[in-house]
Amino acid sequence: MIQLIEGAPEGVLAFEAVGEVDAADYEDVLKPAIEAALEGGADIRIVYEIGSDFDRYSAGAAWEDMAMGFAHLTHWRRCAVVTDQDWVAHGAQAFGWLMGGRLRVFEIDELRAAMDWAASDED
Repeated sequence: MIQLIEGAPEGVLAFEAVGEVDAADYEDVLKPAIEAALEGGADIRIVYEIGSDFDRYSAGAAWEDMAMGFAHLTHWRRCAVVTDQDWVAHGAQAFGWLMGGRLRVFEIDELRAAMDWAASDED
């Protein structure tokens, strides 16, 4: 499931992947939050934590992830991926160039730093 992380700076959407993430998580949690931010005229600034409580993505979730990324490509400003999973970090770094905005990977104990970076415009 995808769940909201409380305490993110204003303008930053923060989520955590726990257990199995499926297509319904995108439809019910992620997509409405992103669309609400876009309706308000904001660019997308997101923090996405994938830690040791994450098990896997379903095939439907993988499709939704790709579709959502490409649907709003010009509105992505910053994406911070917070993880202790090597395959996630390597994948984010390998495909981060496909995003319209900036992507940065943070260690699992750097959640606050990831949120601050996502909220800022500094490198």
